[in-house]
Amino acid sequence: MLFAPGCIGTTKLDAETLAADRKNCRKFGPCGVGEKALYLGGRYIDRGFYTTYGDVKRVFKRVAMSKGGFTGKGMFGAMAYLVVQFADGHEKQSYFKFEDQVDRLLAVIEREHPSIPTHSAEAERKLREAEEAEQARYLKELTPEAQSAVDELRAAQEKLRRRRDVTDALAFAAKQKRTIDGINPSYRFAAVAIFLLGIAAAALGVYMYLHKQNYAELIAVFGFAVIFLVVSTRVLPTGRNNKRYAQEEWDGALARARVMVEEEGNIPVPAQYAHPLVLERMIRVLREGRAQSVSEAYETMKADLKALNSSVTVTQKEYDEVVAVKPLFLLCGYADEL
Repeated sequence: MLFAPGCIGTTKLDAETLAADRKNCRKFGPCGVGEKALYLGGRYIDRGFYTTYGDVKRVFKRVAMSKGGFTGKGMFGAMAYLVVQFADGHEKQSYFKFEDQVDRLLAVIEREHPSIPTHSAEAERKLREAEEAEQARYLKELTPEAQSAVDELRAAQEKLRRRRDVTDALAFAAKQKRTIDGINPSYRFAAVAIFLLGIAAAALGVYMYLHKQNYAELIAVFGFAVIFLVVSTRVLPTGRNNKRYAQEEWDGALARARVMVEEEGNIPVPAQYAHPLVLERMIRVLREGRAQSVSEAYETMKADLKALNSSVTVTQKEYDEVVAVKPLFLLCGYADEL
């Protein structure tokens, strides 16, 4: 291993075990889940640090919402971090470009290491309180019509859960397209200019170093740092970070969703909204007594999503739902026919 990851816990692995475990770990963005250790990304190097699971007290997601998060303006994006907390209280966090990667990593940790909590202590408390408050909102007994609608939605929801590869890709493509479409073109021009300046500075530093001039190393390091910084912002246009690519990804995800809806049958929402969490929100509307049929629950659910904006306070559970499904509705203008 050219660059061995640094240990950030108290238990170290021998070089041979570490090399094999890191090589075979499942990769999620800059981090990885190995058999022996959890790998975290550094500022510029993916999986540059590791900790054994026995040293981890809890691991959870931390999110910083971007401006205009719940509105129809600007980017619908967030800065997501994986946070590892140790027994002595100190934390190490890794930045992710894509929030869904954090969710998938945490799902693996939750499944394979159930003794490690996957929420912060504060989030656990809020989740308990939110669950109690949510249960209090539900009617103790539904009308036969409403119960029939709930049963229909649960059956459809189970079909969608079996096709999570399609539904997750649909939600991700919508979020990606919203984010890329919302980037101000002037930011891209500025990023390209800064990137070129970084290349020039790095080249100048290398030239000065070869000619043994003063400050050569400093200028070269500065140039490379600028290059890495601009690349990490995701503002710089790349093969997978441009409007054309985002549109192609969305068109492909939507086409697969339409095929899925046709194959499964009895999915009571348009293909562009075919996600288990959309149906979960509809079920919630029915259980609260705010609708008596699937169609009423669908319209009420859409109205609820429209009403959410940056001034509305939501629970962690609802936040996770909204981040996953609201981009679908924003991108499609809440329309049923595309």
